[in-house]
Amino acid sequence: MADMNDEGRMWYVVNTYSGHENKVKDNLEKRIESMGLQDLVFNILIPTHIETEIKDGKKVNKEKNIWPGYVLVEMIMTDEAWYVVRNTPGVTGFIGSSGGGAKPFPLAKHEIDPILKKMGIHTSAVEINFDIGDEVKLLSGPFAGKTGKVDSIDKEKETGVVLVEFFGNLTPVDTDLISMEKVEV
Repeated sequence: MADMNDEGRMWYVVNTYSGHENKVKDNLEKRIESMGLQDLVFNILIPTHIETEIKDGKKVNKEKNIWPGYVLVEMIMTDEAWYVVRNTPGVTGFIGSSGGGAKPFPLAKHEIDPILKKMGIHTSAVEINFDIGDEVKLLSGPFAGKTGKVDSIDKEKETGVVLVEFFGNLTPVDTDLISMEKVEV
C-alpha cells in the first residue's frame, strides 16, 4: 500500500471514554512495555492543540483536546497488537472496525498528516512524482479537478504553487503537495 511505510506502520483511531484519554494512553504504554510489544506499537497520541485564553487580563495558553474520546495509535496491525490495544482498560474499540472480529482500517496519509501537522509533529517527507513544469491535477480546494503547471515546490513546508487557467488568466494556486496528482500525457 502507498500509505504504509517500509515496516507496515499505520495510524489507527482508538475510541475511549471521553475524559479518559490520558489514562488510556498511560495504560497502553504500560501494557506495551510489560508485554514487549515495542516493535509493534510505536506511538500513542492524544490529538491536542494550544488555545490562548485571557484570564484576569493575562494571556494563558491551555492545551485542548481536539477530539475528546479518541486516541491515535501508530502500530503494525497484527493479531497480538490488535488484541492488546482493544483489551486495554478504557478502550471501547477501534474506529473503522465493523465489529465481529474485523480488524479496523488505518487512517490514510492524507487524513493523518494534517492532524500531526496541527499538533506540531512533522511527518516524513511527502513522496512526489512530479517536478516544476509538470502538469498536475488538483485534488482538493476550490480548484479541485482543475489541471495546471507546477510553478514551485517547497518540500520543507510540503506545499507548492500551481498555475491554473482561470477566466483566461494563469492564476497561482497555493496547495499541499499531497493535493496534487501528476497528469500522465
